[in-house]
Amino acid sequence: MTKGILLDIEGTTTPIRFVYDVLFPFARAHAHEHLDTETQAALNIEYDAEVRRGITPPPWSAEALDYVLWLMDQDRKSTALKNLQGRIWQEGYRRGDLHGEVFPDVPAALERWHREGIDVRIYSSGSILAQQLLFSTTAHGDLTRFLKGYFDTTTGPKAEPSSYTTIAAAFALPASEILFISDITRELDAAAAAGMQVRLALRSGNLPQPPNSYRSITSFEAG
Repeated sequence: MTKGILLDIEGTTTPIRFVYDVLFPFARAHAHEHLDTETQAALNIEYDAEVRRGITPPPWSAEALDYVLWLMDQDRKSTALKNLQGRIWQEGYRRGDLHGEVFPDVPAALERWHREGIDVRIYSSGSILAQQLLFSTTAHGDLTRFLKGYFDTTTGPKAEPSSYTTIAAAFALPASEILFISDITRELDAAAAAGMQVRLALRSGNLPQPPNSYRSITSFEAG
């Protein structure tokens, strides 16, 4: 029996196009405005760790902007980068330059699951702030009223089973009673290893995945 649903965002609730064509370019254009001392210090720690692992990021600059742009180009799941992007997007949403986007079937599904007493939460590599901003500013209204929790990279990597064990504990449910939906098979591998039910989201614009035997869904509509 499914008592909890854990949703990925990119390619699951939200078109990949919105992330790559709207959010990422906006963050790139405004990164220099938000590189405060605290953010630079967090990025410097990650930069030094990269060098120790034998990775060669661009030379460190005074404001860390070159490193930030390199992380964006690599689509790295850096916690410091994700926090920076969240603050940039917050300003964009506040000014009305950005509005959250979800697939048309998502609002009705969230409302239905809420009505049925299912605990629905989000797990994305984007910061919790970024997740809340996206779901609170959609054309369908504020959808955060249907969501009971959010998880990001501070919980753990999305391809690690231990992250899903931690999330199941936060749900206060057995992992077997939680359904995780994502468009990435390596994330489904990790969630399944932790004991969760899983489904592969097949949405328009999603990237092809390796051969797999996962049950798939193309919509959240009941049926």
